[in-house]
Amino acid sequence: MIRNHTPLMTSVSRVKILMIGPVGAGKSSFFNSINSIFMGRITSKAMSGSAGTSLTTQFRTYPVKDGREKKPLPFVLCDTMGLEEQSGAGLDIEDINSILQGHVPDRYKFNPTTPFQPDEQKASRPASLQEKIHCVVYVIDATKISLMSDKLQEKLASIRRKVNSLGIAQIVLMTKVDEACPLVEKDLQSLYLSSYIKSKVQEVSSRLGVPVSCVLPVKNYSQELELELNCDVLLLTALQQMLNFADDYLDDAGHE
Repeated sequence: MIRNHTPLMTSVSRVKILMIGPVGAGKSSFFNSINSIFMGRITSKAMSGSAGTSLTTQFRTYPVKDGREKKPLPFVLCDTMGLEEQSGAGLDIEDINSILQGHVPDRYKFNPTTPFQPDEQKASRPASLQEKIHCVVYVIDATKISLMSDKLQEKLASIRRKVNSLGIAQIVLMTKVDEACPLVEKDLQSLYLSSYIKSKVQEVSSRLGVPVSCVLPVKNYSQELELELNCDVLLLTALQQMLNFADDYLDDAGHE
């Protein structure tokens, strides 16, 4: 289904999905995991790791190619610098606004102290629908939800308000479900039976103010050497949902 997905608007060849989340939550790892599935082997194109500060310092747009014919798939995952709770560190709200509006070029290097300044000519004309973001994904580590600081929660809330005002679809990707629950670590298929994971999904939902149905639990590939079907199913289900949500946004945008 994902291979054959065509975005609802003919003017848009690929859905742009923006990943936002705290440092180390698994944004780059999600891209690597999706890339691995389509390549048919574990890959690590994006720098990922558990450094205290963001490893991603640039705005990166990652197209994913289908392994067999190397044909580009109909979506692009956009990776951003990690969100940090103190102001003047990590990703700036103004930067996010510029990204959502389609003004920030690939490989733009973030500067936490001064937000992105689009050049005057570009800023005056709105970006095309193709350049804009069609779906926003908040990447949240299941093991750290309860530890989320008020500051970070406030930052996420203000980003959500901005995204809402632009009518862009929003999803929460809850990563590291295997680390959060021993039952799931033993068997990924028990994910939907785990009452602990269920309570975490509800907690994310109430903290971020998104419906439970928009919180998608996944496990990214991190130490594995081989692909695993159950892991792929969760990741692809999440991606499929992102594409569906992006279509809803494009459908609305097409009627403006």
